[in-house]
Amino acid sequence: MAGGVEWLVDAGGCRTEALRDVVALETLLRRVVADLGLHPVGEPVWHRFPAPGGVTGVWLLQESHLACHTFPEHGSICLNLFCCRPRPAFDWEGALAAALGAAHVSVRAVERDYAPVPEARAWR
Repeated sequence: MAGGVEWLVDAGGCRTEALRDVVALETLLRRVVADLGLHPVGEPVWHRFPAPGGVTGVWLLQESHLACHTFPEHGSICLNLFCCRPRPAFDWEGALAAALGAAHVSVRAVERDYAPVPEARAWR
């Protein structure tokens, strides 16, 4: 792979109270950063929506960013991690089950290629 990787992660069946808990969510993000050897630029930024809403968090990384959006009313969380260089696999299922009680996790890994896009594949 010539570029990086972007993970799109959706998890459901999570504990409602954990999806509103900034401390629990930040602990999860810190685990991801540590396990993947990422390099934060500053501290994560959080926004807590009024009840019954959830939390949005974003962390700027030297490698790009890590973001999460929680939906307590649906028992779900969506995460996005973009790394500008290849990274090892991460146990999203195990981490989300342990931190939030996630019952099911969907992980999509998208390889990001920085080479020019041929004209036939260019977005129009």
